[in-house]
Amino acid sequence: MSSKTVVVIGGGPGGLRAAHGVVEIGEKVVLIEQRGFLGGNPVAESYAGLTPHGEPAQPQIRQMIDLVISHPGADVRLGTEVTRMVGEPGAFTLSLRSDGLAQTVECGAVIIATGFGHFDPGRSTQMYGYYEFADVITQPDLEVMLSEHRLLRPSNGQPPERICFVQCVGSRDRQIGNEYCSKVCCGVASKEAIEIRRLLPGSKVFIFYIDMRMYGYWENEIYWPAQEQHHVQFVKGLITEVLPKGDRLLVRGEDTTMGRPMELLMDLVVLSVGMEPSSGTRQVAKLFGVRQNKYGFVDAPGAPLDPVSTDREGIFACGAALGPADLEDTVSSAAGAAVKAVGYLRSRSAAALS
Repeated sequence: MSSKTVVVIGGGPGGLRAAHGVVEIGEKVVLIEQRGFLGGNPVAESYAGLTPHGEPAQPQIRQMIDLVISHPGADVRLGTEVTRMVGEPGAFTLSLRSDGLAQTVECGAVIIATGFGHFDPGRSTQMYGYYEFADVITQPDLEVMLSEHRLLRPSNGQPPERICFVQCVGSRDRQIGNEYCSKVCCGVASKEAIEIRRLLPGSKVFIFYIDMRMYGYWENEIYWPAQEQHHVQFVKGLITEVLPKGDRLLVRGEDTTMGRPMELLMDLVVLSVGMEPSSGTRQVAKLFGVRQNKYGFVDAPGAPLDPVSTDREGIFACGAALGPADLEDTVSSAAGAAVKAVGYLRSRSAAALS
């Protein structure tokens, strides 16, 4: 017997939008989140402001959460993971584990919204010294500081005077197998650089980049304002190593515009780490038997015209489970996945009645 319930796996922005989309249309949804809270990376990593405009992240994510948990058609399961799936399209049975207890849920369709993980900058090389030097941090580390409106050097607790971003750490890198662009890092760095200059007006902020990649309206929303209004210095170059020098960090590389080596002293180095499939994305894709692309993200064989259907009937995906995505991409594809999932179930129901 088919079920008209949709299961959404993952409670981040994509999963929340997909779940709300399902109940908005008039069907029931079960939202499964492995962690003990909703909101995904923006909550887990204390996002400060949303790119590109810098609106406070937490109130907006809270609003998304409230829309789901307050709806009578939504059944939210926290601290829960899927361990098994049996059945056929339109009539799946999922085995769940929560606090050591086994449960099952029946559904007609599934939306995978398991998001992304950040590249570990010390995994393959220590050229940037992430695990060696306290004042080398990542963009997520910086977001926590910005959300607290306090930017201090981890090494000595003092406000940094000279800060630089190193772009494409774990992205566009054939040696580690991540040839793709992670899409959001340039925009996030520009947004964070603006926030730093507002917080520390006397600081100097540099962004070292291979190519600045701004999507849609971001060019005018954050790239030019960062330079013209906030005096962030964008330097086209490659950073080859970060070394200690006194109580500062010596950043070495090549200015590729001028074709000459460069060395600069910095108080704080921020690594713009790229996106990779989350462990949840890899696990759920294998569990459900949906195809993954060469990088481990869920494959959408019908893209670009159908960017949310997987190669398995009745199973859809959205957001960064499909590949690098910003929040706008994520919620858009999540809404699309909700429509596709509900449309799929209703078409099956109509066919059964005819």
